[in-house]
Amino acid sequence: MGRRYSSEGTTSTGNLSTNPLYVAIDAFLAYLAVERGLRPNSIAAYARDLGSYVGTLERIGVRDTGGLSDDAIELHMISLSRSGLRSSSRARALSALRHFHRFAHQEGYCAVLVGRDVRAPRPSRRVPTVLTLSEVEALLDAPDSDTAVGLRDRAMMELAYGAGLRVSELCGTEIEHVDLRESLVRVRGKGDKPRIVPFGRPAAEALARYMDAARPNLAKGRIRAALFLNMRGNAISRVGFFKKLKGYALTAGIARPVSPHVFRHTFATHLLEGGADLRLVQELLGHADIATTQIYTHVDRRHLIEVHRTFHPRGE
Repeated sequence: MGRRYSSEGTTSTGNLSTNPLYVAIDAFLAYLAVERGLRPNSIAAYARDLGSYVGTLERIGVRDTGGLSDDAIELHMISLSRSGLRSSSRARALSALRHFHRFAHQEGYCAVLVGRDVRAPRPSRRVPTVLTLSEVEALLDAPDSDTAVGLRDRAMMELAYGAGLRVSELCGTEIEHVDLRESLVRVRGKGDKPRIVPFGRPAAEALARYMDAARPNLAKGRIRAALFLNMRGNAISRVGFFKKLKGYALTAGIARPVSPHVFRHTFATHLLEGGADLRLVQELLGHADIATTQIYTHVDRRHLIEVHRTFHPRGE
């Protein structure tokens, strides 16, 4: 008697060890360990995914490899969804099943290759963290305006919020990219795609103060292309700005996590709340696909509901 694969992801001695399904799963796990050299934790994860799959197969009456089909996998994915499993976890489970079925077909355990045409779950989009206007103002007021670093950080936050830049775009901005007279900044986004983004008077004033009173001290007499410099006179890093931002969030009394990307989320959401067209926001953010921008409409919808309940005679 050999080993039998159980729905708990373990193997045990049993009379059903000759069942092609269990034999194939045992062989697959051995393949992962011996030929692929996967770690025990990774093999255990595969075993759990396959154990859950076997449980579904048994519930629908599939007892061996002859009953494997795309429909069976689809039913299993539906079962995982109903159990509350996140889309990322369901996608990982489907990947494990595809890997197993490909192995089973190649090794002759299963005559038909299944699973290739089963679509992976669409990743769920989390509603981004968005700051209120009062929280933005508290953050912007947190830096010490009497120091070069404080002036720099105020200018960086003003530009991040005023233009909705990615942190890489913000830290990569050079002096020649900024037009203070026209209040425009030229950036290169994902895929090295250039775009020109406007910013408002507060950002322009903060940038002017930084460039006049602080940047020369940080540059230490050297010529630097980067707009925002650290204490050593080099371009400030994304990590450096993130650490400063976390400190200012504590100073401002903001309990929620604040990251450079939160400014970008807030920029987009406040534009939509103010009535901006979604296509305009897409252009300003530099999104290639408007579907990426549409995540902010969920946030904006909450604002619309709040406005309706507040101002409509029967909104309560």
